[in-house]
Amino acid sequence: MRVFRQIEETLPTSLCLGFFDGVHEGHKVVIKNAVNLAHQNNLKSAVLTFVDHPLCYLQNRTPSYIVTCEDRLQMIESMGVDYIFLLEFDEEIADLMAYDYLKEVLIEMLHPRFITTGFNHRFGANRQGDADMLKAYQDIFRYKFFEIPPITYKNTLISSTKIRQLISEGKLENIKNLLGCDFYIKSKVKKGNRIGRTLSYPTANLDYPKDIVKLARGVYAGYVEADGKNHRAVINYGIRPTVSNTKDMLVEAYLLDYSGDLYNKNVKVTFKEKIRDEKKFASLVDLKSQIEKDVETANKII
Repeated sequence: MRVFRQIEETLPTSLCLGFFDGVHEGHKVVIKNAVNLAHQNNLKSAVLTFVDHPLCYLQNRTPSYIVTCEDRLQMIESMGVDYIFLLEFDEEIADLMAYDYLKEVLIEMLHPRFITTGFNHRFGANRQGDADMLKAYQDIFRYKFFEIPPITYKNTLISSTKIRQLISEGKLENIKNLLGCDFYIKSKVKKGNRIGRTLSYPTANLDYPKDIVKLARGVYAGYVEADGKNHRAVINYGIRPTVSNTKDMLVEAYLLDYSGDLYNKNVKVTFKEKIRDEKKFASLVDLKSQIEKDVETANKII
Protein backbone atom coordinates (compact mmCIF):
# COMPACT_ATOMS: atom_id res chain seq x y z
CA MET A 1 0.00 0.00 0.00
CA ARG A 2 1.32 3.42 -0.93
CA VAL A 3 0.80 6.16 1.65
CA PHE A 4 0.47 9.74 0.39
CA ARG A 5 0.71 12.63 2.85
CA GLN A 6 -0.85 15.05 0.38
CA ILE A 7 -3.30 14.80 -2.48
CA GLU A 8 -1.62 13.66 -5.68
CA GLU A 9 -3.34 12.99 -8.97
CA THR A 10 -3.92 9.30 -9.57
CA LEU A 11 -5.25 6.90 -12.13
CA PRO A 12 -9.00 6.18 -11.87
CA THR A 13 -9.85 4.78 -8.44
CA SER A 14 -12.45 3.04 -6.35
CA LEU A 15 -12.45 5.49 -3.47
CA CYS A 16 -13.76 5.26 0.08
CA LEU A 17 -13.97 8.09 2.58
CA GLY A 18 -13.90 8.08 6.37
CA PHE A 19 -11.75 8.42 9.47
CA PHE A 20 -12.10 4.70 10.37
CA ASP A 21 -11.00 4.85 14.02
CA GLY A 22 -10.55 1.24 15.11
CA VAL A 23 -11.34 -0.08 11.61
CA HIS A 24 -14.32 -1.83 13.24
CA GLU A 25 -16.70 -4.31 11.62
CA GLY A 26 -18.79 -1.51 10.09
CA HIS A 27 -15.73 0.22 8.64
CA LYS A 28 -14.58 -3.06 7.14
CA VAL A 29 -17.78 -3.32 5.08
CA VAL A 30 -17.12 0.17 3.65
CA ILE A 31 -13.48 -0.57 2.82
CA LYS A 32 -14.22 -4.06 1.44
CA ASN A 33 -16.82 -2.61 -0.91
CA ALA A 34 -14.27 -0.18 -2.36
CA VAL A 35 -11.60 -2.90 -2.67
CA ASN A 36 -14.02 -5.35 -4.32
CA LEU A 37 -15.17 -2.73 -6.85
CA ALA A 38 -11.53 -1.99 -7.68
CA HIS A 39 -10.80 -5.66 -8.33
CA GLN A 40 -13.93 -6.11 -10.43
CA ASN A 41 -13.18 -3.08 -12.60
CA ASN A 42 -9.37 -3.16 -12.88
CA LEU A 43 -8.93 -0.04 -10.76
CA LYS A 44 -6.80 1.00 -7.82
CA SER A 45 -8.55 1.10 -4.45
CA ALA A 46 -7.97 4.23 -2.40
CA VAL A 47 -8.85 5.50 1.08
CA LEU A 48 -8.90 9.19 1.93
CA THR A 49 -8.58 9.84 5.65
CA PHE A 50 -6.89 12.16 8.14
CA VAL A 51 -4.06 11.93 10.69
CA ASP A 52 -6.32 13.33 13.41
CA HIS A 53 -10.09 13.34 13.53
CA PRO A 54 -11.53 16.57 12.04
CA LEU A 55 -13.35 17.29 15.32
CA CYS A 56 -9.97 17.64 17.05
CA TYR A 57 -9.41 20.69 14.84
CA LEU A 58 -12.97 21.96 14.57
CA GLN A 59 -13.83 21.66 18.27
CA ASN A 60 -10.33 21.72 19.80
CA ARG A 61 -10.87 18.24 21.21
CA THR A 62 -8.14 16.13 22.77
CA PRO A 63 -7.69 12.90 20.74
CA SER A 64 -9.28 9.79 22.27
CA TYR A 65 -8.77 7.03 19.71
CA ILE A 66 -9.42 3.30 19.77
CA VAL A 67 -6.14 2.55 17.98
CA THR A 68 -3.09 4.56 16.99
CA CYS A 69 -2.76 6.07 13.53
CA GLU A 70 0.01 3.56 12.76
CA ASP A 71 -2.22 0.60 13.64
CA ARG A 72 -5.13 2.10 11.69
CA LEU A 73 -2.95 2.21 8.58
CA GLN A 74 -1.80 -1.38 9.09
CA MET A 75 -5.40 -2.57 9.46
CA ILE A 76 -6.44 -0.76 6.29
CA GLU A 77 -3.45 -2.16 4.40
CA SER A 78 -4.35 -5.70 5.53
CA MET A 79 -7.65 -5.35 3.65
CA GLY A 80 -5.88 -4.98 0.31
CA VAL A 81 -6.11 -1.21 -0.20
CA ASP A 82 -3.69 0.12 -2.84
CA TYR A 83 -3.47 3.80 -1.90
CA ILE A 84 -4.14 5.74 1.27
CA PHE A 85 -4.21 9.52 1.34
CA LEU A 86 -3.41 10.49 4.93
CA LEU A 87 -4.00 14.21 5.23
CA GLU A 88 -3.64 16.82 7.95
CA PHE A 89 -7.04 18.36 8.62
CA ASP A 90 -6.20 22.06 8.57
CA GLU A 91 -7.75 25.45 7.92
CA GLU A 92 -7.56 25.05 4.16
CA ILE A 93 -9.55 21.82 4.20
CA ALA A 94 -11.91 23.03 6.93
CA ASP A 95 -12.89 26.08 4.88
CA LEU A 96 -13.56 24.21 1.63
CA MET A 97 -17.24 24.18 0.73
CA ALA A 98 -18.63 20.68 0.18
CA TYR A 99 -19.02 21.15 -3.58
CA ASP A 100 -15.47 22.49 -3.95
CA TYR A 101 -14.10 19.57 -1.90
CA LEU A 102 -15.98 17.09 -4.06
CA LYS A 103 -14.98 18.68 -7.38
CA GLU A 104 -11.45 19.96 -6.74
CA VAL A 105 -10.12 17.32 -4.37
CA LEU A 106 -12.00 14.10 -4.99
CA ILE A 107 -13.01 14.31 -8.65
CA GLU A 108 -10.20 16.28 -10.29
CA MET A 109 -7.34 14.66 -8.35
CA LEU A 110 -8.44 11.11 -7.50
CA HIS A 111 -10.68 10.43 -10.51
CA PRO A 112 -13.08 8.06 -8.72
CA ARG A 113 -15.20 5.74 -10.80
CA PHE A 114 -16.79 4.60 -7.53
CA ILE A 115 -17.15 6.33 -4.16
CA THR A 116 -18.09 4.39 -1.02
CA THR A 117 -18.94 5.89 2.37
CA GLY A 118 -20.79 4.94 5.51
CA PHE A 119 -24.35 6.18 5.97
CA ASN A 120 -23.29 9.05 8.25
CA HIS A 121 -20.24 10.41 6.41
CA ARG A 122 -20.05 14.21 6.24
CA PHE A 123 -17.60 16.54 4.50
CA GLY A 124 -17.00 20.16 3.57
CA ALA A 125 -17.28 23.37 5.57
CA ASN A 126 -19.88 23.10 8.34
CA ARG A 127 -20.26 19.41 7.40
CA GLN A 128 -22.64 20.37 4.59
CA GLY A 129 -21.72 17.45 2.32
CA ASP A 130 -23.38 14.09 2.92
CA ALA A 131 -24.58 10.92 1.20
CA ASP A 132 -27.45 12.76 -0.49
CA MET A 133 -25.01 15.16 -2.09
CA LEU A 134 -22.77 12.35 -3.30
CA LYS A 135 -25.82 10.66 -4.83
CA ALA A 136 -26.96 13.87 -6.51
CA TYR A 137 -23.66 14.45 -8.34
CA GLN A 138 -23.13 10.88 -9.60
CA ASP A 139 -24.21 11.58 -13.18
CA ILE A 140 -22.57 15.00 -13.36
CA PHE A 141 -19.14 13.75 -12.31
CA ARG A 142 -19.53 10.25 -13.74
CA TYR A 143 -18.98 8.07 -10.69
CA LYS A 144 -21.24 5.58 -8.94
CA PHE A 145 -21.91 6.15 -5.26
CA PHE A 146 -22.37 3.37 -2.68
CA GLU A 147 -23.77 4.25 0.73
CA ILE A 148 -23.21 1.46 3.26
CA PRO A 149 -26.19 1.23 5.64
CA PRO A 150 -25.80 0.91 9.42
CA ILE A 151 -24.11 -2.34 10.47
CA THR A 152 -25.39 -3.80 13.74
CA TYR A 153 -24.61 -6.59 16.18
CA LYS A 154 -27.54 -7.87 18.26
CA ASN A 155 -29.46 -4.65 17.53
CA THR A 156 -26.47 -2.50 18.58
CA LEU A 157 -25.14 -0.05 16.00
CA ILE A 158 -21.46 -0.73 15.38
CA SER A 159 -19.77 2.64 15.68
CA SER A 160 -16.53 4.08 17.01
CA THR A 161 -18.57 6.13 19.47
CA LYS A 162 -20.25 3.02 20.91
CA ILE A 163 -16.95 1.15 21.14
CA ARG A 164 -15.27 4.05 22.95
CA GLN A 165 -18.20 4.18 25.37
CA LEU A 166 -17.89 0.47 26.20
CA ILE A 167 -14.13 0.80 26.72
CA SER A 168 -14.52 3.80 29.02
CA GLU A 169 -17.10 1.83 31.05
CA GLY A 170 -14.94 -1.32 31.18
CA LYS A 171 -17.64 -3.35 29.41
CA LEU A 172 -15.40 -5.39 27.14
CA GLU A 173 -17.37 -8.64 26.77
CA ASN A 174 -18.76 -7.77 23.31
CA ILE A 175 -15.98 -5.49 22.07
CA LYS A 176 -14.56 -8.20 19.80
CA ASN A 177 -17.91 -8.59 18.03
CA LEU A 178 -17.99 -4.86 17.25
CA LEU A 179 -14.31 -4.09 16.76
CA GLY A 180 -13.18 -7.37 15.26
CA CYS A 181 -10.54 -7.82 17.96
CA ASP A 182 -10.20 -7.30 21.70
CA PHE A 183 -9.25 -3.84 22.91
CA TYR A 184 -5.49 -3.37 23.36
CA ILE A 185 -2.79 -0.79 23.96
CA LYS A 186 0.90 -0.73 23.09
CA SER A 187 3.51 0.78 25.39
CA LYS A 188 7.04 0.35 26.72
CA VAL A 189 7.70 -1.47 29.99
CA LYS A 190 9.31 0.79 32.57
CA LYS A 191 10.72 0.37 36.04
CA GLY A 192 8.18 0.24 38.85
CA ASN A 193 8.43 0.23 42.64
CA ARG A 194 8.93 -3.57 42.61
CA ILE A 195 6.30 -4.16 45.30
CA GLY A 196 4.80 -6.90 43.14
CA ARG A 197 7.98 -8.94 43.57
CA THR A 198 7.63 -8.84 47.35
CA LEU A 199 4.14 -10.33 46.90
CA SER A 200 5.48 -13.03 44.53
CA TYR A 201 3.57 -11.36 41.68
CA PRO A 202 6.13 -9.32 39.67
CA THR A 203 4.44 -7.00 37.18
CA ALA A 204 5.33 -5.24 33.97
CA ASN A 205 4.61 -1.53 34.44
CA LEU A 206 3.54 0.66 31.55
CA ASP A 207 2.25 4.17 30.92
CA TYR A 208 -1.15 4.33 29.21
CA PRO A 209 -0.91 5.93 25.73
CA LYS A 210 -2.16 9.51 25.99
CA ASP A 211 -4.15 9.59 22.71
CA ILE A 212 -6.02 6.31 23.31
CA VAL A 213 -9.51 6.24 24.86
CA LYS A 214 -9.19 5.75 28.60
CA LEU A 215 -10.22 2.37 29.91
CA ALA A 216 -12.27 2.20 33.11
CA ARG A 217 -10.12 1.68 36.19
CA GLY A 218 -10.03 -1.90 37.38
CA VAL A 219 -8.52 -5.36 37.16
CA TYR A 220 -8.77 -7.25 33.86
CA ALA A 221 -8.04 -10.66 32.43
CA GLY A 222 -6.07 -10.47 29.21
CA TYR A 223 -2.82 -11.06 27.41
CA VAL A 224 0.57 -9.45 27.05
CA GLU A 225 2.34 -10.00 23.74
CA ALA A 226 6.09 -9.98 24.24
CA ASP A 227 8.92 -11.47 22.20
CA GLY A 228 6.39 -12.58 19.60
CA LYS A 229 4.27 -14.64 21.99
CA ASN A 230 1.00 -14.06 23.85
CA HIS A 231 1.11 -14.59 27.60
CA ARG A 232 -1.93 -14.83 29.87
CA ALA A 233 -2.10 -11.94 32.30
CA VAL A 234 -3.91 -10.21 35.12
CA ILE A 235 -3.82 -6.50 34.36
CA ASN A 236 -4.53 -3.60 36.70
CA TYR A 237 -5.22 -0.13 35.35
CA GLY A 238 -5.52 2.57 37.96
CA ILE A 239 -3.83 4.43 40.80
CA ARG A 240 -2.86 1.38 42.96
CA PRO A 241 -4.40 2.81 46.15
CA THR A 242 -2.99 0.11 48.44
CA VAL A 243 0.64 0.81 47.59
CA SER A 244 0.64 4.40 46.29
CA ASN A 245 -0.55 7.77 47.57
CA THR A 246 -0.44 9.47 44.16
CA LYS A 247 -3.18 9.79 41.57
CA ASP A 248 -0.88 8.74 38.73
CA MET A 249 -2.55 6.18 36.47
CA LEU A 250 -0.49 3.12 35.55
CA VAL A 251 -0.91 -0.21 33.81
CA GLU A 252 0.48 -3.18 35.77
CA ALA A 253 0.43 -6.59 34.12
CA TYR A 254 1.24 -9.82 35.92
CA LEU A 255 2.09 -12.46 33.32
CA LEU A 256 0.92 -15.89 34.40
CA ASP A 257 3.32 -17.90 32.25
CA TYR A 258 6.42 -15.73 31.79
CA SER A 259 9.59 -15.48 33.85
CA GLY A 260 11.88 -13.25 31.77
CA ASP A 261 12.75 -9.55 31.98
CA LEU A 262 10.51 -7.23 29.97
CA TYR A 263 12.05 -3.95 31.11
CA ASN A 264 12.37 -1.38 28.30
CA LYS A 265 10.60 -3.64 25.79
CA ASN A 266 7.59 -2.58 23.73
CA VAL A 267 4.64 -4.85 24.45
CA LYS A 268 1.01 -5.16 23.42
CA VAL A 269 -1.48 -5.45 26.29
CA THR A 270 -4.88 -6.91 25.40
CA PHE A 271 -7.79 -6.47 27.79
CA LYS A 272 -10.23 -9.38 27.51
CA GLU A 273 -12.70 -8.89 30.34
CA LYS A 274 -12.99 -6.89 33.55
CA ILE A 275 -12.63 -8.95 36.74
CA ARG A 276 -13.38 -6.31 39.36
CA ASP A 277 -13.05 -2.65 40.31
CA GLU A 278 -9.84 -1.32 41.76
CA LYS A 279 -9.97 -0.95 45.55
CA LYS A 280 -7.76 -0.14 48.51
CA PHE A 281 -6.90 -3.09 50.78
CA ALA A 282 -6.10 -2.88 54.48
CA SER A 283 -2.74 -4.60 54.05
CA LEU A 284 -0.37 -6.16 51.54
CA VAL A 285 -1.44 -9.56 52.86
CA ASP A 286 -5.04 -8.81 51.89
CA LEU A 287 -3.86 -7.53 48.50
CA LYS A 288 -1.88 -10.71 47.86
CA SER A 289 -4.91 -12.83 48.81
CA GLN A 290 -7.06 -10.91 46.32
CA ILE A 291 -4.45 -11.25 43.55
CA GLU A 292 -4.54 -15.02 44.06
CA LYS A 293 -8.30 -14.89 43.46
CA ASP A 294 -7.82 -12.61 40.44
CA VAL A 295 -5.38 -15.09 38.89
CA GLU A 296 -7.87 -17.90 39.37
CA THR A 297 -10.65 -15.82 37.78
CA ALA A 298 -8.44 -14.74 34.88
CA ASN A 299 -7.52 -18.34 34.10
CA LYS A 300 -11.22 -19.22 33.89
CA ILE A 301 -11.97 -16.28 31.61
CA ILE A 302 -9.01 -16.84 29.30
